[in-house]
Amino acid sequence: MTETLHITEAQIINFIDQALAEDVGNGDHTSLACIPKDARNRAKLLVKDDCVLAGVELAKHIFKRVDPTSTVSVFKEDGTAVRYGDIAFEVECNAQALLKAERLVLNSMQRMSGIASLSNRFLFEVEDLDVKILDTRKTTPLIRFLEKWAVKIGGCTNYRVGLYDWIMIKDNHIDACGGIQEAINRVAQYQKDNGLNLNVTVEVRNLVELYKVLEVAEGKVTRIMLDNFEIPLLKEAVAIVGGRFETEASGGVNINTVRAIGKTGVNYISVGALTHSAVSRDLSLKVIKE
Repeated sequence: MTETLHITEAQIINFIDQALAEDVGNGDHTSLACIPKDARNRAKLLVKDDCVLAGVELAKHIFKRVDPTSTVSVFKEDGTAVRYGDIAFEVECNAQALLKAERLVLNSMQRMSGIASLSNRFLFEVEDLDVKILDTRKTTPLIRFLEKWAVKIGGCTNYRVGLYDWIMIKDNHIDACGGIQEAINRVAQYQKDNGLNLNVTVEVRNLVELYKVLEVAEGKVTRIMLDNFEIPLLKEAVAIVGGRFETEASGGVNINTVRAIGKTGVNYISVGALTHSAVSRDLSLKVIKE
């Protein structure tokens, strides 16, 4: 049970307009000075890193925004494993608009391809296990939708688009509230009072808290998140839950530990690294000399 990332046309256009405003300001004076306003050019998106490609659909939106008459011929779709030297697409566009959009296209695609590649690497480690890899809210402010889009392209699963679509009772909530059972009961009452029916995850830090959750969670909790549990303890905790609730492992998950965690029987593994530790991949946009 996870949230579906819904990206609207308006959201994409708003992002493009803000990004262009940041970069272009009152004009791309280099292009305005060098290139006739009615000139048109073709350019190719050149892959310079082995990676899982992401951001092609976004690039098409960007080119259409700067020049509605632009055309993009796609050779490598989002989610394709590409190698150094591959050409992802060619674009034909007004030359001034092409150069205005160049850096926005590259910055976005390089970041998204890095996230998609890392997500795909985590997926590969557990693809034969009955477990899903989740992203988190550890994203870059204002471009969360791009980063979560890239996670999906890489084959992993989006989790919590924001604070508003899934309730997660974490350690700070528990400590500030005065106890884990009190926090669960307050959330249940809050949902009832406000006519809400949101999924609820509660974080537990040890088996004592787990047993306390199980005493009161029926009908109030969707998922139990087992935070920073060592592998033997994690396996024991999953057995204690016994399928009564969804289980999620979190905390310090990396590419070397994710498979062992998946083999404990947890339903989900949340990995902040998918977005906060992904390294951008090298791409280049080159004008084709006619």
